[in-house]
Amino acid sequence: MERDALSRADVEAMRRRLKEKILEQAFQVADTPVFKLVSGAMSRFYFNCKRVTLDPEGQVLIGNLIFDLVKDLRIQGIGGLTLGADPIANAVSYTSWMRGKPIQAFVVRKAQKEHGIPARLEGNVHEGDRVVVVDDVITTGGSTLQAIRACKASGIHVVRVVVLVDRQEMNGRENILQEVEAVDALVLRDDIMALHEARQREGSSS
Repeated sequence: MERDALSRADVEAMRRRLKEKILEQAFQVADTPVFKLVSGAMSRFYFNCKRVTLDPEGQVLIGNLIFDLVKDLRIQGIGGLTLGADPIANAVSYTSWMRGKPIQAFVVRKAQKEHGIPARLEGNVHEGDRVVVVDDVITTGGSTLQAIRACKASGIHVVRVVVLVDRQEMNGRENILQEVEAVDALVLRDDIMALHEARQREGSSS
């Protein structure tokens, strides 16, 4: 039985605070495309989400918000491609235990290990399990798709993807939706840009 369920007001307050933290700790914007992305493309926007996912308050916010999205999906595991997904999965798994509906965290390696017992996935998830794949940022969706395909190759059913930030470019969400039925993002790039612009207006008027 779930403990300490969040009210709608709790969820909205956590989302607002998460947006503030991402703006303050993880977001950079320039007038011209100066940031090189993993895909090799250049962009005006950059999100270094590990500054939030590895932050103690960030983990509380992310853990509770994602758990609230997935708690009724009857999943056994939550995880994704290392490194971006790891702190997110751990935060949700910890929260799930504290709130009375335990979900196992798992890690998808970028390459199968060659020593010991060869494996691409690490953690207590097994063939036939239902899982949610998480990631910190989606642009093209490449790292998320790697995780989804590794799960499917192991006979694990991916029921949903949840990401911290959707950059809203390069068809990332659309690419992922070719492999899973649903993609949720806690925060959109447009949310952060709107908050950034609002703060700029406040600064110029003070």
